[in-house]
Amino acid sequence: MGNYRNFSLATYFIAQGTARTTQAELEKDIAFFARHLRLDKVYVEPFRGGLLASSEQIEMVKACFAAQGIATEGGLTPTIHNEPSGKPKQRMYDTFCYTDETMLAVLREAVARIAKHFDSFIIDDFFFTNCTCATCRGARDTFNSAQGVTDGSWEAFRMDLMRGVSIDVLKTARQVNPGIQVVIKYPNWMESFQETGYNPAEQKQLFDGVYTGTETRDPIHTDQHLPRYLSYSLMRHFEAMCPGKNGGGWFDPYDCLTLNHYLEQAYLTAFSKPKELMMFCFQSLVDTVNIPALGFMLDRLDETLDHLGDCVAIPCYIPDNSQGEDNLHDFLGMAGLPVATTPYFPEHAPVMLLTRSSAKDPAIVEKLEPYVAAGGKAIVTSGFLEETLERGMKRLTSARIRGRKIMADAFAVEGDRPQQMTYWRSPRPIAFPLVEFRNNASWALAKAVVDEENYAILLRDTYGDGAVITLAVPDMYADIRQLPAAVLTRLRKECSVNGIYLEGGPEIGLFVYDNDTVLLYPFVGRDAQREEILLHVCGAKALRQAGSDGVIEPLYARGEEVVFALDTRPGVWQVYKIVRYVEEK
Repeated sequence: MGNYRNFSLATYFIAQGTARTTQAELEKDIAFFARHLRLDKVYVEPFRGGLLASSEQIEMVKACFAAQGIATEGGLTPTIHNEPSGKPKQRMYDTFCYTDETMLAVLREAVARIAKHFDSFIIDDFFFTNCTCATCRGARDTFNSAQGVTDGSWEAFRMDLMRGVSIDVLKTARQVNPGIQVVIKYPNWMESFQETGYNPAEQKQLFDGVYTGTETRDPIHTDQHLPRYLSYSLMRHFEAMCPGKNGGGWFDPYDCLTLNHYLEQAYLTAFSKPKELMMFCFQSLVDTVNIPALGFMLDRLDETLDHLGDCVAIPCYIPDNSQGEDNLHDFLGMAGLPVATTPYFPEHAPVMLLTRSSAKDPAIVEKLEPYVAAGGKAIVTSGFLEETLERGMKRLTSARIRGRKIMADAFAVEGDRPQQMTYWRSPRPIAFPLVEFRNNASWALAKAVVDEENYAILLRDTYGDGAVITLAVPDMYADIRQLPAAVLTRLRKECSVNGIYLEGGPEIGLFVYDNDTVLLYPFVGRDAQREEILLHVCGAKALRQAGSDGVIEPLYARGEEVVFALDTRPGVWQVYKIVRYVEEK
């Protein structure tokens, strides 16, 4: 693929550098990167924040990289600090007002400049609008009135507006360079796309490719509320949405309070099997410890990817332009469930996950009922159930949600035989929606115990040849990591992939591949520590650690289910090959 066997490596050179760097400065900075890693490509940006680099500067920057054997493509960040019309407007992040013709003229000039110097360019993830000026409000009201939208919302108007702007940008670029390829990079806040005008369902048809934002940064001190597992799951979402058109994953060093948080973004992006890893940005990374550390780990990632087949995961159905139980699938991924989202109903998957977002599909119950009846298993959240009970889900379960809540720190988990329970405690009480159900019509696999009563946390309903498993989701999704390991393990067992699931504490990622390979990655957190976990694998005879000739014998077997004891350390991934038969000596 380039300087690495399994991916190409790119970085992004922002407009402030393009406009102002000197040849001597740039050559010095390129040498820093070259000492630690092997760049294949640089995206050179001529425009950002209203600053437009000259043609001479663009060509000088391109020539410097070309002299080192590094390919260049263009980049565009549609932000503008100044007001071309002279009338200030409130806009977060200096995004464009796309009803302002003076701003649109600036954007067209920037696009034309880029198309003159490059045969392809990527649009950074500021290609959205949050403007609420008088012109935008008037255009929204006119659009909503014509479309019958009566709630005053922005979503439909902004998606329609940005569709027109997308067409305008592409037309402008192709007038200058008819063969140019234009890629749109999507940010990491998928559940909010529609509110600001992003619409991948339509834009994927317009643009020549997509790119994925996998930057999660520090989850505690930033406003975006992004579990780190997103660096994997969002890549898989766009792989499912646009097979072959997802250019790669893009991560950055901002708000990463530890080096581990920065590196984990690269690890998780790589685990998703991308075409390209993008380091944003050149100017923020030069002369930092991030580059030598990342360069060291890239060689290890490349070696790891030699052993991995295609990703296999539980599909979580997130329809286009939907919102609800935001990022819940990523919190579950952090807890050891191999989950990946998809914008398409996964009718052929043996097991699927449905959240409140899934209920955005008006036909979801009509799709779900025959799937389960034919033998599929659906893990549905309490949020999904609440949204769909009056839309037909009462046919599939006796569970009901009536607005009551519980607080619990004691739990009971069903063992190998029905009514054989074990009892566990969480570090502190956890709030759940109360899921009522009818005795002997549904069956609780895990329960919260409060005084002399218990309440379903994991509930099973059979339907036809399949099953519906209802998960009562904690009110605060991060409390999933507070659940006792036995509760998590019971959930993981229901969500096994190819008969594989792990037994142990939270924040250990499980990644499964179609060549009988498993990757374990314990996340680095405040409470992370070395831990022995149990890996359950149906039909295995042994495990072999990648790169090793020796085998790991099972701890015990229970029928077809074989259990292995494995040591894990935070921040260190391990790859295991499943041995299905052992050759006789």
